[in-house]
Amino acid sequence: MTSTAFVISPASARWPSRLTERLGMAEPLTLYAIGPVALLGASRTALFCSARTPGDAILRAHDAARRMRDEGVTVVSGFHSPIEKECLRILLRGKQPIIICPARAIDSMRIPAEYRPAFDAGRILFLSPFTKQPKRVTKESALRRNEVVAALADEAYIAHIASGGKTDQIVRKLNEWKVPIL
Repeated sequence: MTSTAFVISPASARWPSRLTERLGMAEPLTLYAIGPVALLGASRTALFCSARTPGDAILRAHDAARRMRDEGVTVVSGFHSPIEKECLRILLRGKQPIIICPARAIDSMRIPAEYRPAFDAGRILFLSPFTKQPKRVTKESALRRNEVVAALADEAYIAHIASGGKTDQIVRKLNEWKVPIL
């Protein structure tokens, strides 16, 4: 089933003020959303993990995802790296809210069948800072998406950081903004 995105502008009461506070002039001009925007009102834990992850970090990430699921934590992430995707599968089995931020435009996005029960229950919000482009994820769009996810966070769980990688850059931003890292 295809859903149509709607626009949230900085002038809207639904605009997350953290984007303006943390990103300043680099804040998105608009956000595109599919799902219940009210999920932005909850305290949010960002989830990040480098693409290449050692086994012990994988086990810790699974445990953390189960804990967040069981505690009803609202998780925001791109859910793009392999471990982030596995964590999403764990979170989908819970009842807590999930904010999924694809690193691409979401206008007329097809909602995957495995997300549909949680989406229909009002637990999933898709959120993107991209208008019509890109249609596919790029390195630049992934970095921009991760900045938006980090800016939305009240705290962050970092499953693994590859030295010098993109996640390392995001952790520096989180530290700069004094976002607690779990």
